[in-house]
Amino acid sequence: MFDLLATKFGDLSRLKNREKLMRVWLRSYMCAASGLNQNHIKDKVLNECKSTGHFLEILMGEIAQSQGVERWAVWGPDNLLYMPWIKEELPDALFIHMIRDGRDVAVSMNKEGWIRPFPWDRKRSLLVAALHWRWKVTRGRQLGRLMLPDYLEVRFEDLVTRNRETLVGIGNFIGHDLDCDRINNIAIGTLSDPNSSFRTGHEAKYSPVGRWRRLLSSDDIARMEPLISSLLEQLGYPLAAPNPAPTGIGGRTMQVLYPWFFSTKHWLKLHTPLGRFAGTDRLRLGQKSLPE
Repeated sequence: MFDLLATKFGDLSRLKNREKLMRVWLRSYMCAASGLNQNHIKDKVLNECKSTGHFLEILMGEIAQSQGVERWAVWGPDNLLYMPWIKEELPDALFIHMIRDGRDVAVSMNKEGWIRPFPWDRKRSLLVAALHWRWKVTRGRQLGRLMLPDYLEVRFEDLVTRNRETLVGIGNFIGHDLDCDRINNIAIGTLSDPNSSFRTGHEAKYSPVGRWRRLLSSDDIARMEPLISSLLEQLGYPLAAPNPAPTGIGGRTMQVLYPWFFSTKHWLKLHTPLGRFAGTDRLRLGQKSLPE
């Protein structure tokens, strides 16, 4: 919501912006998947919505009510970059920052092609993905400190290997009993159908923890770790090479150039009209309409 629709459609206190938003939203897969009545949600947003956060409250509140539950949550790593804005519009918001080993994240992002390198770095796309992880996690942790005590960091690896203890900690943070057995027995969403980049062949048998050890060559590791070693160690992830070799001039250039590029691109999207040109591919438009 905040990283795409808010920047694309602008101030939702203006009726014409709400109308533009709904013309797109009502054709999206996400809207269809909500199961909400099309006319009802359209009228409610057009007549009541006053801001980005309010749109989210209306939408998720209607979904929660239709499912007979009292709470809702949204996820997405880009929310890290918008926490102050989210908190301003949703004062009761709680933030859980799920941190994963940057080497595993880089392997996954590189396989999916989510982070585009500059043309001259196409053969170093894995390294660019690693630098994006370092940039986003660092920025998220900086902003998270401003959100305390409503910000919690959780290690993905702990959720996989120590799920009961980790769920207790998360439950205490959000004030909700997260019953591990009940969650596993229901197994909806990605618990029953994991959202993984590695789902075919022998890779599907791999644990999601430490997958990089099996999928990266020693050369890949030797080139990647020096670029992100400081954050890996800060987060408690041991390095494959305890004393990584210093990066060459090419690596040092990447360490400076890409974080600057990521930050500049984000600033331009947030503070200039360029955000209006953001694509809507993620919404998967043209799906079946909602129930009348």
